[in-house]
Amino acid sequence: MKNKIFIIMIAIFFINNIKVNSQTNTTDYSKKPDEFVYKGIAFYQLPYSYNSLEKYIDKETVMIHYDRHHKAYFTKYIDAMEGKPELQGKMEDVLKKISQYSEGIRNNLGGYYNHIMYWNIMLPGDFTSPKDKLAKAIEKKFGTLENMKKQLSDAALSRFGSGWAWLSVNDNGELFISSTANQDNPLMDVVKERGVPILALDVWEHAYYLKYQNKRKDYVDNFWKLLNWNEVDKLYEIALKNIKQN
Repeated sequence: MKNKIFIIMIAIFFINNIKVNSQTNTTDYSKKPDEFVYKGIAFYQLPYSYNSLEKYIDKETVMIHYDRHHKAYFTKYIDAMEGKPELQGKMEDVLKKISQYSEGIRNNLGGYYNHIMYWNIMLPGDFTSPKDKLAKAIEKKFGTLENMKKQLSDAALSRFGSGWAWLSVNDNGELFISSTANQDNPLMDVVKERGVPILALDVWEHAYYLKYQNKRKDYVDNFWKLLNWNEVDKLYEIALKNIKQN
């Protein structure tokens, strides 16, 4: 009798596990994520569905990257803001003087800001090359668009461990390529090359490992196939405008 009860209990355990697993695998990847508000502040809303970047970035990676990693940077930064009015202004203003704050604020605000740019410049669309002012600036600095892409790809591939590769605008309005560790970015007053970023390439392993494993180069090569140059053009115009105002 005891053996029968034990077998029944084991069977119920496995059935419940199957139910739980089936429930956790019912994500509708064809929809945008639900709005998330934490302590009265809205989290950045992904502007497309989880599966919009297929076939180059898989839907599971987008979901984990956005819902877990990006969201964690956001909530930790919101926690850090409490009781600190100096952190409650524009993110860019805080980043420019990040050396005044803790390592936690540096990492979490950097992570939140960096990922917003990363998601935005991969908006699905047929915008395969820069236009007008940005196209001329790239040609002036790098000779060709392909040269620029190669240099930025090299910066991404040579970044040891986790970090980012960037295309940015310096105080003279000139483009430059750089790479930063962890969640640092060119706005911060702790990096060697400072400027206003207009293109962000995430090379943390969580950005690509599910699909590409250790083949970072394949991920970087395919990133260019997703890049929405229309968004980068807009960021370039904003950067130039801000530089003139300062």
